[in-house]
Formats: sequence, structure tokens, C-alpha cells
Amino acid sequence: MKSLRLLAACTALVAPAALHAETLAVVGSWSGLPLHKQYEAPFWSETLPAAVEGVEVELTTHDQMSLGLGDIYPLLGQGVYDVAMTVADYAVADAPELEGLDVPLIATTADEARAMVEAARPMVEDIYRDRFNSKVLAIAPYPPQVVFCNAEIAGLEDLEGLKVRASGRMTAKLLEALGAEGVNVSFSEVPGALQNGVVDCAVTGAGSGYSAGWWEVSTHLLPIPLGGWDSVVTAMNLDRWNSLSAEMQEAIQTAVTEEFEAPAWASAQTALVDDIACLTGNGDCPAGEARNMTLVEASEADATKAREILVGEVLPEWAERAGGDWAERWNASVGQVVGVTIE
Repeated sequence: MKSLRLLAACTALVAPAALHAETLAVVGSWSGLPLHKQYEAPFWSETLPAAVEGVEVELTTHDQMSLGLGDIYPLLGQGVYDVAMTVADYAVADAPELEGLDVPLIATTADEARAMVEAARPMVEDIYRDRFNSKVLAIAPYPPQVVFCNAEIAGLEDLEGLKVRASGRMTAKLLEALGAEGVNVSFSEVPGALQNGVVDCAVTGAGSGYSAGWWEVSTHLLPIPLGGWDSVVTAMNLDRWNSLSAEMQEAIQTAVTEEFEAPAWASAQTALVDDIACLTGNGDCPAGEARNMTLVEASEADATKAREILVGEVLPEWAERAGGDWAERWNASVGQVVGVTIE
């Protein structure tokens, strides 16, 4: 009887805490890629529950759930799950103004990319609030979106006439302006498309291509950030966010910023160098066995030509498509940081 009374007393003490525990249903980005394996999974599974008392996490990924890439944020806004993260470009069909977050060829280093993202963050927060009923918690990078080719190329001009899988709509517009044919192929289908000649080249992050085995079906690597940095936005359903106490909101945001977002950015530049080494054998490969793709160095003329097309054609076309005052907002924020103005 004494034991039962003691058990009852202990249960009474812990019951209120259990009742106030917050369980977050979290949907991560691609399960097999470095961003999820190295940062998302450890943070949501271990770091956050340990750092914020009363928070529990149920973690899966959008590919494990077989979600359509364009459905991830709309379903988040509907409250199907609490938190989601994926590449912002997957949402531009619903929010064309979001393309202004990750513009190709403007940022060539991680520091430049982060400065661009920070300048764009207020715009991104407004877009997610208004379009997806969501609160932005973090914007983290995949490494720059570079070019894998199963064809012999010596520079950017050799993409003319080739079929190229783009990593986003703005990248596709840039490729078309360069004389290439932009082809819409999902990430998981790219290896087969390269092998079977459906595409000649494809754009993705160097680390993503290494992890997914693109080196098996491509021969040449052009490490120019033709697809930007493929920003991954982590957001929480706004109704769920507003249901949390101010103290818990602050604790979650602090943990996300300091223990997830900051480390992902800190390793971005080193990751790019390591990933190129892993793909080409030019240097040490900490991720595993180095491969032997041919490294194609982009010339200064390549970069100049692509930037001229970007500023003269691609960005004005985006401004018209986005409508409203988005071009003015971009010029006053991102444009000032990167030294580009949309006329």
C-alpha cells in the first residue's frame, strides 16, 4: 500500500508536465543528402528535445512520406504537420516572388550567400506568412548548385544546344538564355535521365550529386554556382507557432538559429571544396572514396556572360512575373548587398 501511495504521488507530480509537453511533427528534406543526415536529423531528434524542456519530436522526411515537392509547404500551412523544410524553389509555383531568395551566380562564397539570404529574410518571412500560413525558423544552404555533364564540355558556352536539368525556375530561364534546353526532371530521376540521354547535364549541389551517385552517370563537373545555393527553408505552421508560449517560442527559435542554422552555414564553404575533391579526386575526400570526374574550370568570360544575361534578362523577367513591389523590395535589400539593380 505504501508503494502504491508513493507511485500515485509521483504520478500526480509528473502528470502536469506530461500534459503540457509539446510534440512536434517534423518533415525534413531529402533523407539521403548531407544537410538532413548531418544537421536536420541530429538537431530535431536529439539537440532540440535536450535543449528545450517539454518539446518532443516525431521526425520523418518528405521523400519517406512520398510527398509531392510542390505540396510540402501548402500542407504545412493546412496543419497536416507542424514543421517542414525543403528547397524554397519547390514552392515557386505558388509563390513566384520566392525566386528572389536564391538568385544564380550572384554569390560565389558561403559568406556572400549568407549575406544575400539575410538581406532577403524579411521578404521570405512575409511570403511564408501570407502564402503558406507559416513562420520561418531558418534558412540553410545546400552547397552551390553546380553542373554535372555526361558530355564533354570545356566551359559554360558548351552548354549551348544541350539538354540540361535545372534546379529551379530562375536557373532554367538562365540556361535557356545561354542557348541550352531546360528540362524538368526530379532529383531522384536524374541518374537515369543522364544515363539514357534524356538530359546531357544536370544542376545540383556537389555534395548532393556525390551522395546520390551522379558521378556514375556523368563525366564532367563545372563548379560554377549556376543554380545558386538552393536555400532550404525551415518553417512552422503559424497556428501551431502561435499556440506556443512566448518562452517556448524563444527557446525553439534560439536553438534552431544557434544549433542548426549557424553550423550548416559554417560548414558550407568547406563542404563545397571537399565535395569537389570527392567528385574529381583533386584533393582529400573526407566523405569516402574519391571519384574521377573531369574538373572544368569556368573562365572569367563565362562568369561575365552569364551575369550579363542574369541582370539583363532573367531578373527583369522575374520581376514582371512576381508583380507587385517585389522588384523594389529586392533592390532595396538583396540588390544593395550584392551590388545588382533590377532596372
